[in-house]
Parts: sequence; structure tokens; C-alpha cells
Amino acid sequence: MRIALGADHAGVKLKNELKDAFDKAFSTGTVKHSYVDFGTDSTASVDYPHFAQQVAEGVSSGAFERGILVCGSGIGMSIAANKVTGVRAALVHDVESARLCREHNNANVLALAGRTLASETADDIVQTFLTTPFAEGRHQRRIDKITAIEKNRTDTSGE
Repeated sequence: MRIALGADHAGVKLKNELKDAFDKAFSTGTVKHSYVDFGTDSTASVDYPHFAQQVAEGVSSGAFERGILVCGSGIGMSIAANKVTGVRAALVHDVESARLCREHNNANVLALAGRTLASETADDIVQTFLTTPFAEGRHQRRIDKITAIEKNRTDTSGE
């Protein structure tokens, strides 16, 4: 799976820890994921929408299957990423939410809080996000309604 990574200055530390975990897992052959890091690479203040847009557009275009964004709270990154058509970014703080955002919402971008998540917890969340399949079924109907909203259609009626 190809993964797009991005972070602002408040998320760079956690992003780098996730990259280290990916590199270790890849070198031992336990996973076959690859990633592209869209930055930032320092703790110097930057504006998170730039990184959120790059990752989200990479996912939306199909160049990447999933995206992972990290800022201080995860909130700004998730808001910005969700402005890109075809992106369903989820701000996640625990493994159960990671599972549910994939199973029920087919989330394709994960937003994490660099200031509050321990790296071990973040790693568990990421692994769950990357390995949990979309459940489809009744959930597909709901995703279709989200897509209709994105396309500015007004007919989202029907239960």
C-alpha cells in the first residue's frame, strides 16, 4: 500500500516516529507499505493546510491508497483534508475509532494529534487504520450520500 504522510511543526516528531516504525517493519519484511513524506521536516512554525492539501490530493488522485496527517491536535489537518473531493479524513485518538472509521466510513486519510498521542498508541492506531477493510453493505449507501453532498447534489433522500 502506498501511503502519503504529512505533518506540521507540532506533528513532525510523531510523524518521524511513524516513519521509523514503517522503515523497521519494511526492513524486516513484516509489511509491504511504502510512503512518501510531504513534510514538514522541522519544528519551525508552518501552516498545516499546505501539508493537508498535498496529502489529500495525493489520496484523491489515486496516487496513494491512504494518507496520514499529524498536527498538534489533528483537528486542523482533518478539517483541511476533508475539503478535497473524495477524501474522508478521520481524526482518531484510539484503536476502536480507527477500526470504525475504516469499517463504516471507508476513511482514506487518518489525522492524529501529535501533542497528545503516545507513539505506541499512534502506531497501534495506524496499523489498525491500514489493515481494517471497509465493511461495505449498508455503509456503502452512506458513503454514496457523502459523495452526493460533495458533488453539491441535493437528493440525499432515502433511508
